[in-house]
Amino acid sequence: MFDYLEIGVLPRGRRFPPSLRILVNGEDVVAGAVGETGRGPFVADVLPAGGPGLLWATGEARRVELGEPECSGGCCGFLTVVVQRLGGIVQWSGWEVPYTEDAPPEFHFDADRYDAELRRVAAVR
Repeated sequence: MFDYLEIGVLPRGRRFPPSLRILVNGEDVVAGAVGETGRGPFVADVLPAGGPGLLWATGEARRVELGEPECSGGCCGFLTVVVQRLGGIVQWSGWEVPYTEDAPPEFHFDADRYDAELRRVAAVR
């Protein structure tokens, strides 16, 4: 069984440009790891208007920053994950989590559904 990815775009805040809310299986992965007052990745960084962004999975493993706590990533560290396409599967693994040992589990997404979700969010950004 595959995990289910859902991405939402949060509006610009007072301190930050628009960011993403990343849900896996209905759970907010970023808030779970960096706290409710932290933030997810900026839309422009992850889904740039000019082409594929950091979340697009390829055969090459790539570490992606998904969020930071309210105190800032420079202080406490960033939430990062390794994203890689393995045939028809997109894998998120190798989590690095700021100031906690409770990392999210490894996730496996159906590659076609994963790509469709990224295209959907890119279209509404």
